[in-house]
Amino acid sequence: MQNSSAKPYVYLLGRYRWAVLLVFTLLFLSGCAGSPNYAPVSDLHSPPERTPDSYVVRSGDTLYSIAFRYGLDFRGLAAANGIGSNYQIFPGQRLRMDDKAIAVASVPPSRPSQPSERTASRPSNVAAKPISPPPRPPEGTSKTQSQVLETTEISAWQWPTEGSIVRGFNASQYAHKGIDIAGKQEQPVKAVANGVVVYAGSGLVGYGKLLIVKHSERYLSAYAHNNRLMVKEGESIRQGQTIALMGDTGTDSTKLHFEIRKDGKPIDPVSLLPKRT
Repeated sequence: MQNSSAKPYVYLLGRYRWAVLLVFTLLFLSGCAGSPNYAPVSDLHSPPERTPDSYVVRSGDTLYSIAFRYGLDFRGLAAANGIGSNYQIFPGQRLRMDDKAIAVASVPPSRPSQPSERTASRPSNVAAKPISPPPRPPEGTSKTQSQVLETTEISAWQWPTEGSIVRGFNASQYAHKGIDIAGKQEQPVKAVANGVVVYAGSGLVGYGKLLIVKHSERYLSAYAHNNRLMVKEGESIRQGQTIALMGDTGTDSTKLHFEIRKDGKPIDPVSLLPKRT
């Protein structure tokens, strides 16, 4: 015999079953929300763990941005692909992703030679062989760019912006190879040293509007998440010049993500920047 007292409850449950289902669904989702299963947006700019064997150049790429993305030395990447000292690439070009063949001219120091008897007995009125002029700047590098790189004081870095470091460099974590400096929208971002802009764009996932500056054949600096870029590719810049305005592009808060690469590898920027008082 069916219990007649249970009928009202069965009736109510059937009538409001969708409401009950909705409540249980919301409780389930709220419980899942506390689980840190997803990487924060600021971590999305980590390069792939495995560098591909080859890469097809896309519109907007530069040799520097490709090398930066995969943690390679741009000089070695150029040498591996027979690219000249102008470092020019073109869309559709397939690159071999290797930087081991770094083509850096290194002349071993020569021992001072003793003058030979012929040289010592040479008449004073015989002119010595003229000294060869210094080599011309590489093709594709303007005179201004060459002068900037020659006069760069690598030991005299300056901070790229004001603000406290909210996330530091982590050598053991491939996802964060720089520092994050908190700030305000449109806050000036300045060049840490003299250099040449070798990339200006938003083609690297997770970096937002990004600038990469070449300071020498060994050092690059990068400035990410900007709201506006104030300089263009190929432009020569001076230390302390405002090159961007801070923003939150490609991330979840207003900040500057700043990196320094030496021979293609990230190093802790704080180790080079002057100590703050």
